[in-house]
Amino acid sequence: MDRISRIAVIGAGTMGHGIAEVAAISGYNVVLMDIAEEFLENALRRIRWSLGKLGEKGRLKESVEDVMSRITTTLSLEEAVGNADLIIEAVPEKMELKKNVFSRADKAAPPHTIIATNTSSLPISELAAATRRPDKVIGIHFFNPPVIMRLVEIIRGEKTSSETVETAKSFVESLGKKPILVSKDIPGFVVNRILVRLLNEGCRLVHAGEASIEEVDATARYKLGFPMGVFELLDYSGIDVFYLIMKAMKERGVEIHICPLLEEKYRENSLGVKTGKGFYQYPEPGRFVKPALSEDKAVVDTVSLVAPPINEAAWILGQEVASKEDIDVATELGLGWPKGVFKLADEIGLDRIMSSLEKLWKKTGWKEYSPHPMIKHMVEEGMLGVKTGKGFYQYGEVRVEKIGDIAVKVEPPIAWIILSRPSKLNALTSTMLEDLDKAVKTVLENDEVRAVILSGEGRAFCAGADVSGFKNMNSIDAYRFSRRFQEILLHIDRSPKPFIAAINGYALGGGLELALACDLRIASSEARLGQPEINLGFIPGAGATQRLPRIIGVGRALELVMMGDMIGAEEAYRIGLINKIVPPERLEEEARRLALKLAEKPPIALQAAKRAVKEASSLPLEEGLKIEAELFGLLFATEDAHEGIDAFLSKRKPQFKGK
Repeated sequence: MDRISRIAVIGAGTMGHGIAEVAAISGYNVVLMDIAEEFLENALRRIRWSLGKLGEKGRLKESVEDVMSRITTTLSLEEAVGNADLIIEAVPEKMELKKNVFSRADKAAPPHTIIATNTSSLPISELAAATRRPDKVIGIHFFNPPVIMRLVEIIRGEKTSSETVETAKSFVESLGKKPILVSKDIPGFVVNRILVRLLNEGCRLVHAGEASIEEVDATARYKLGFPMGVFELLDYSGIDVFYLIMKAMKERGVEIHICPLLEEKYRENSLGVKTGKGFYQYPEPGRFVKPALSEDKAVVDTVSLVAPPINEAAWILGQEVASKEDIDVATELGLGWPKGVFKLADEIGLDRIMSSLEKLWKKTGWKEYSPHPMIKHMVEEGMLGVKTGKGFYQYGEVRVEKIGDIAVKVEPPIAWIILSRPSKLNALTSTMLEDLDKAVKTVLENDEVRAVILSGEGRAFCAGADVSGFKNMNSIDAYRFSRRFQEILLHIDRSPKPFIAAINGYALGGGLELALACDLRIASSEARLGQPEINLGFIPGAGATQRLPRIIGVGRALELVMMGDMIGAEEAYRIGLINKIVPPERLEEEARRLALKLAEKPPIALQAAKRAVKEASSLPLEEGLKIEAELFGLLFATEDAHEGIDAFLSKRKPQFKGK
């Protein structure tokens, strides 16, 4: 088929009228059909309202009336499809109802017409069997709301022709959307197939008493960076929607133990926002209020939560249902994840994913937790992801260089500087300090590196300076040692690249001062921090008396310095000394995730942010504001600023180059 110009949309509900609006905005003539005039009138009102909002934001090239003029309505399906080039069915997710629509449309539409379904999970091939043109039946699955969401799944049925696929793809692209091709008609397709694994696992954790609803949702929102928590999303989209998707998948042979809590809510008609009550309570039916979740509740192991959807994604890839790139695009654009599912897996580490799946499999005995052979093979081959330089994707070569008792590991776009004197709890000698300075210069000169993590090998981050070296030190030597230590830490403090301290075990004396020179501090729950110098008859000499008051205030700083006591991670977090606490086994993963997130930011703007924020504590307000304005203005001369603005307006992910 050469060209599509006339569209028929069957069903004027949320998805139907949204699809009609998108098509009309893109210049297509659309006939919108439903079974009652009131449904059509409501659809037109909502389309007009939406167009008005788009116009106010400058995102509509024509007037509202011009777009509306391309939409007509009818109560007759036969009239709607009579001269259509493309039919898009968007009626409720009931197989018999959809088959009836397809059968009638097939009889009334011209021979060349493509019949598409917007189903989110029902088999395309079963619908095609209701027609005499299975080669022209295809899935074109939009996401809610169609006007906003860029992703569209194009699902090929068993008999869908290549010509139909290409026509559908061209049509979707003409709408300004991003199509992904689902080459095999599997239950749930790509996005929902991956999503239900996340939702079901979050629900299982709560049903098993391993976590609360708030803990699961806070973890999804704050630690994984997902736009919504598991139960928040279930409520928002409709518990019935996902329960029925899972049920349809199970009936068609998919290994899935549906969480009993979902069925309970479905049976009692507590379906979420639409009924005013689901896993959360809402002011009234249809009125969504985002649940208030405290970041302190984000305590669930992120790996256990995302391992099942990653395993499912591996199955989809292994079955050649969709390409690796399309699956990642699907999770980024369709689910709003900050990273595609395979990029997320590489970041976490395939060894940790497999270990989590094996634990779940052993605990439940459920086959769906069996690690996919692809993941097993990758782990056996040492393809663990970012940390080995290769996983689902190829990364820059991981290189490790030893500089005395300092290890420098480069995992583009991040690097690790690791204090490697574990037998002495990484206590710093004068030689180690000089080697540390060399390591810092090495990563700063490496253009591949965008962010740096400082950590310690073994049981400690750094227990401070090696006190044995102080025994014969006189006043002049002590002064010179202090000034040199300060100078080296200033190289970190003033670095154009962000530094993260990953604090495991002890961070005492000079070790804590090293962490204070970093921009962000993330600590294991077992970390112990302090400035114990007063107990030896002297005071901190590498910046603690100056940086601590700027970070936690004069009173708290005096308490730490004058008392010389150690504090735990919880207390350190409470007073603002550290930014985040994580379980010991997740420190490396969380530090890497944070560094990778920073590495995606515009480097020049990060440097400007460091300067502006750090100078705020030492300058009068008026001078600080002047510096902020100057930096704000200068950044508009960078390519990164233009890229960021263009990407925001185009609703795509920016690619910053540091220019």
